[in-house]
Amino acid sequence: MTGVRTQAEIAENRDMEAHARPGERVHHTVGFEHVARELGVDLARGLTPSEADERLARYGPNALQEERPKSVFEMLLEQFKDFLVLILIASTFIAALLGELLDAGVILAIVVLNAIMGLIQERRAERALSALKKMAAPVATVFREGKVMRVPAASLVPGDVVILQAGDLVPADLRLVEAVNLKIDEAALTGESVPVEKDANVVLDLKSPLGDRVNMAYMGTTVTYGRGKGIVSATGMSTEIGKIAKLISTYEEEETPLQRKLGAFGRWLGLACLAICAIVFILGLLRGEAPFEMFMTAVSLAVAAIPEGLPAIVTVVLALGVQKMIARNAIIRRLPAVETLGCATFVCSDKTGTLTENKMMAKKVMLASGEMFEVTGTGYEPVGEFRRISQNGEATGIDAPLANEHLKLLLSIGAGCNDASLEREEKTGSYGIVGDPTEGALVVLAEKAGLSLDELRQAAPRVQEIPFDSRRKRMTTIHKIGGKYHAFVKGAPDILLSLSSHYIDDGTIRPLGDAERSYFRAILEDMAAQGMRVLGMAYRVLGDIPREPDPAEIENDLVFVGAVGMMDPIRQDVKEAVRVCQDAGIRPVMVTGDYPLTARAVARELGMIEETGRVVSGPELEDMQDHELEDIVMDVSVYARVSPEHKLRIVEALKKRGQVVAMTGDGVNDAPALRKADIGVAMGITGTDVAKGASDMVLTDDNFASIIAAIEQGRTIFENIRKFIIYLLSCNIGELLIFLIAILAGLPRPLVPVQILMINLVTDGLPALALGVDPAEPGIMKMPPRDPREGILTGPIIARLVMIGVLIAIATLLPFYLALEAGLPLLRARTMAFATMGFAELWRAFGSRSERRFVWNISPLSNPQLVVAIGISALLILASITVGGIAEIFQMSPLTGVEWEEIFLISLLPLAGVELTKVPLRRATR
Repeated sequence: MTGVRTQAEIAENRDMEAHARPGERVHHTVGFEHVARELGVDLARGLTPSEADERLARYGPNALQEERPKSVFEMLLEQFKDFLVLILIASTFIAALLGELLDAGVILAIVVLNAIMGLIQERRAERALSALKKMAAPVATVFREGKVMRVPAASLVPGDVVILQAGDLVPADLRLVEAVNLKIDEAALTGESVPVEKDANVVLDLKSPLGDRVNMAYMGTTVTYGRGKGIVSATGMSTEIGKIAKLISTYEEEETPLQRKLGAFGRWLGLACLAICAIVFILGLLRGEAPFEMFMTAVSLAVAAIPEGLPAIVTVVLALGVQKMIARNAIIRRLPAVETLGCATFVCSDKTGTLTENKMMAKKVMLASGEMFEVTGTGYEPVGEFRRISQNGEATGIDAPLANEHLKLLLSIGAGCNDASLEREEKTGSYGIVGDPTEGALVVLAEKAGLSLDELRQAAPRVQEIPFDSRRKRMTTIHKIGGKYHAFVKGAPDILLSLSSHYIDDGTIRPLGDAERSYFRAILEDMAAQGMRVLGMAYRVLGDIPREPDPAEIENDLVFVGAVGMMDPIRQDVKEAVRVCQDAGIRPVMVTGDYPLTARAVARELGMIEETGRVVSGPELEDMQDHELEDIVMDVSVYARVSPEHKLRIVEALKKRGQVVAMTGDGVNDAPALRKADIGVAMGITGTDVAKGASDMVLTDDNFASIIAAIEQGRTIFENIRKFIIYLLSCNIGELLIFLIAILAGLPRPLVPVQILMINLVTDGLPALALGVDPAEPGIMKMPPRDPREGILTGPIIARLVMIGVLIAIATLLPFYLALEAGLPLLRARTMAFATMGFAELWRAFGSRSERRFVWNISPLSNPQLVVAIGISALLILASITVGGIAEIFQMSPLTGVEWEEIFLISLLPLAGVELTKVPLRRATR
């Protein structure tokens, strides 16, 4: 697009700008001369220093804004906002005012300890935006006042002319003015696994996806090849990375399902506790009880109703789960997110670098003779097998690929017409590519066959080249072989077929007619439909070598040799991981910036989509209203050519449909969706700092299969949390019933606050912790995900809790009442009640390990921590009764042998009740 614009062009541009969304840049829709005029810059001279200073003052620095992180003090204060904690603090003050300093001190110590543990576990550094800032290039090469100079990237302003070279980080969003063999790696921004070939002269449609805007270069991407020049069209927060930064910073963190359920339950329990305390206090006064005694009874009720150890135990169990996950290659960055994995219903995953290796690899070789080969191997390691594919599709390995002269010729062209090289890391022994990934795949292919790049360059030295050009879509190198000059050509196969007059067949060069071209095109189209990037290979024997090689003279009358199909290979274990996901009732969804054809092929190979399954593209999403997306989101498994905003909309649509969404990713483009998802999973090796900073969990091995292990651990942790919540709450209900029954029956308080705290925190607390590390129930990954709307306490579980609470109340009040009837002192009767309740809780811990399996069907040694916890708790109970000084603190009295026998027998009653509740559940699951 050159010269002065026509009136039609001006009208068209105005129309496009008028229909663009507010703040949307449309520089890819117009020629670069238009952008230069709009931004007031002379491309021949650039901006003057004074113009640059004036614009810097107007637009601000080319940097990303960062929000102030929370202080440690602010984070500590948040730990005291829980409703139950506030009730405990109030109980502390009441007890202190009434002179019960010991009770007040114990309660306060528990509250403070819980707050400190929460602060330690919840501290989370907000690194996402600072990582985005690091991605910006520290310096940039600009053209100002007719001179090339290096300036800080932060000082760039709209209208600056920036010069790009291979290896540069793009310092701002640019409308390209010049692109000479320019390729830019945009994988971190768009998910495209292959560097994008840029063309400054094209004008694109307004709705062109980010990955298709070949006339633009974006901040934070990397120049891999060639050189270019561009006008700065956006800086700082107005860049595409800046938009992502805004999406991250405007997102408000949500509670996990467990946090919401525990919070709702805590508020309900707190209000119920206050209501019961008020009723009991009023009833006591009406009966003529002393106000002081009724205050202490109310405090006792508050302490009894509130599971003081619950927040601390939940935190500790989640922390222990985190340690187990680290051993399975998953690092949790936000503690409550552990359990969220257990109820995930959708896993939205990027393709490049997550499901695939982000390493181009040659998969198929087609020879013009009709022979077809598949190639094995992983990554860039030059180890693999060539297998000849027969007419019926069977593949048979061949021992010496280079013995096939036709195949050797194709490999020589692919590796010779090539600027990449294969390198091996001395320390790790791993292989890597220097140069373009596609060319690197051809080098690795030749090495697998035994064709050394060094030997090839010696046997066929390159003497001239015609570099790749995006308009020609091919590259040519001229080599001297045995005294003759040969032109090796690689490029788009359809174009090479049109430039070829012959093809090689078993060493014989035959004329290439329309019928042969149609035959080859059908094969090549089938390879492309399988998601492969296909490159054709051809050659020509030249006479004399020209001083200045002309493509029009050299790149015609070619001999077509064949083609190579390349793919970014699927990671090992991912196919199995997808299957396990589906067996567990979890829907894996691919959300990628790659092309629909490639996305479909990878998804089909993984079993994520049927042959006729729908693939939704970015432009389609752009045309959809939010309610339209919500209508289809439950049925689509593959989204292709999407932008960061699209990913965010997909996650939001799924969440509006009531789904619990896990989002995996490794690039900058994934960060907003990682933050918005219920749990964001970043890749630890290939993942950008931005993705890691925005995530809840980081996979240290970048293996999608590790997510399955994390999901299994998440499900186990939630089930274990539910086990000990039921275990603790049934005790709290029992304690409430004990006091209510005692008051209604006109009995004295069966337990004092310090004894209740002893049971709630020590006798119950240690076994509850051990229940939190119980092994997974058999078949846990064959069960569907929990309904995210399902509470921890369902109807049947509440009924079970009340029944067990009644049994605990009966077991505790029975020896208390009998002792009082026998005329024993109140201190001794309370000691019997305490001991019975304490040991009843210990026996009940064994029965709480499973909701369906009987206690005698579970080996105690499968959870040795529980055996140790029960042993320690039993010793503490005995010590609090028998050791003089401790007994005085806990207001205990020594017991006789007969009384201990009575306590032992009665304490088995709640365990018997727990086992009886399993009978109908076992029948229901048969």
